[in-house]
Amino acid sequence: MRGAALMLQGTGSDVGKSLLVAGLARAYARRGLAVRPFKPQNMSNNAAVTAEGGEIGRAQALQARACGVAPCVDMNPVLLKPQSETGAQVIVRGRMRGTAAARAYQNLKAELLPAVLESFARLAAAADLVLVEGAGSPAEVNLRAGDIANMGFAEAADVPVVLVGDIDRGGVIASIVGTWTLLAPAERARLAGVIINKFRGDKTLFDDGLAAIAAATGLRAFGVVPFFPEAAHLPAEDALALDRAQTSRSKTVRAIRVAVPHLARIANFDDLDPLRAEPDVIVSFIAPGTAIPGDTDLIVLPGSKATRADLAFLRAQGWDIDIAAHVRRGGWVVGLCGGYQMLGRRIDDPAGIEGPAGSSDGLGLLDLATELTGDKTLRAVSGVDLATGADVRGYEMHVGRTHGPGLARPMLRFGARTDGAVAPDGRVMGCYLHGLFAADGFRHAFLSRLRTREAGSLAYEAMIEATLDRLADHLEAHLDLDGLYAAARPAGTSGIESGIG
Repeated sequence: MRGAALMLQGTGSDVGKSLLVAGLARAYARRGLAVRPFKPQNMSNNAAVTAEGGEIGRAQALQARACGVAPCVDMNPVLLKPQSETGAQVIVRGRMRGTAAARAYQNLKAELLPAVLESFARLAAAADLVLVEGAGSPAEVNLRAGDIANMGFAEAADVPVVLVGDIDRGGVIASIVGTWTLLAPAERARLAGVIINKFRGDKTLFDDGLAAIAAATGLRAFGVVPFFPEAAHLPAEDALALDRAQTSRSKTVRAIRVAVPHLARIANFDDLDPLRAEPDVIVSFIAPGTAIPGDTDLIVLPGSKATRADLAFLRAQGWDIDIAAHVRRGGWVVGLCGGYQMLGRRIDDPAGIEGPAGSSDGLGLLDLATELTGDKTLRAVSGVDLATGADVRGYEMHVGRTHGPGLARPMLRFGARTDGAVAPDGRVMGCYLHGLFAADGFRHAFLSRLRTREAGSLAYEAMIEATLDRLADHLEAHLDLDGLYAAARPAGTSGIESGIG
């Protein structure tokens, strides 16, 4: 059944679609199938760079990893990166197309559908199974015209749909039945069944709930998936995860304390995941209106999708004062990408690349300045940290060119090229490298400069692989994978039955 596809749509955002696709991808790949993930339209400021030098949503990069293949731009042909409450950067097939206000984007969607379908067709031609992830909910009928994210795509590509509901947030029966009620008859006919996600407790207590859903909709249940706490080890797609868990806890008494200001347009915050996974590190995402604790060892300024706006936001919270006091006490500061730009003396945006044109004074902790430009740097890189000699690798994803005397003391070296800057005292530094802390050797060497610690035993990348395997085991135990695969079908073959073979 070459090129079969199945789409998971949710009754709302954050019901666990991304995690389910990743787990199913690993499970079916272990069965010997060539599996590919696909998300027609994603909205996220967490992104990853592909081998061809494009960018896609971070969740699709993780799903590709679960499949055992390299990520490519076809896996997420349209990526929206919010820069304000009403506007976003529009990425098409990995490249920045421009920016669009929310209402203007609604008119643009129809123009993007051919590109979406072409990307899907290329993936399907090389796969046994394409697992498609929807966005938000198909019940958002006010956005149905020109839709490319949910039922609009499913109808255009003729893909069957499984509806996912989150029981942990409550009201799952109403959310599923309500979604079904709001769908058009042809859309209801496309539904193959439902999955109940994030269950806690005795699953048999929901038997009557499944019966009620079946009675109201006629939909079968492919399973009830218990809550999977190890999902916290995997990169999250959006900042909703930070809103729920501001701090990672540690049992170690003398823990290294890391504070991360939760910027309004925080981006690529999965850069902090390896630190959060360390048993002797406590990472606190500092909520707006909250002071940075005085006992912090390290402040990390994360990436931002609107650097000047987030710099103003940072100052409005008084965090600039907290950071200055932290530096005077001899504390450490690391800026990543947009956070690195904030550490300089000035950020200029003469063309209005990330918002209104203008200039902003930086924090002045590094002797450099940045000019935002229309050209976007997207590349995978590897090299060494000059202070420790440890290997590092990851990707660059930024607009802007940084210059100034501070670059004479670089932080990293990538072959003949250097990146970043380090203050004269060696305690304030920044760079453009995303994924910096994922390198086990660098992470341990860096943390050991902050405080004496035992040899680091965390193998971060191996932990991610093991978690994906356990997630696949979890779904094998609680979902009807044979039934889900049988529900999948090649595009344009409505009604043709298929089997696991």
